Amino acid sequence: MTNLVFRFATVQGRHVQWFLRRNCSVTPVQLAWLYVSLCVVSLGIGVFFWFQGATLVIPFASLELAAVGFAFVMYGRHATDGEHISLQDGRLVVEWENAGKLERAEFPRECVRVEPRSGNGSLIELSGRGKTIWVGRFVRPELRPQLAKEIRLALRAA
Repeated sequence: MTNLVFRFATVQGRHVQWFLRRNCSVTPVQLAWLYVSLCVVSLGIGVFFWFQGATLVIPFASLELAAVGFAFVMYGRHATDGEHISLQDGRLVVEWENAGKLERAEFPRECVRVEPRSGNGSLIELSGRGKTIWVGRFVRPELRPQLAKEIRLALRAA
């Protein structure tokens, strides 16, 4: 299997794995630091105007920071979302994380069917032994057929 070339997969001996992640330019830790600096600046300006007699600046600044904080928390919860598909020892293992919740499904290699769900650019359906899951959420729709082809090729070559 080492002579096969994959676009999305990493191959180590007979072990093939796909790491599909959300494209996030800012990590949750960086986002937290950005929020803290935004709070310091905004509240600093609010305190300055408070002492100038504009007493409503602090409540409005606090409301604004609460709304931005809520948006940052929602972003941060999903920043580490992703799918990990691995083929090793005759088993296809799929793990996906969504907002910190990790789910896992395992299939015997010889029982897995790989099909597009429905229509062009839809998710990839993996099914076998009564289980069905969908992967490819973090791959552009036009590249999903290529990912499905890679998974099929790896299953046949294993």
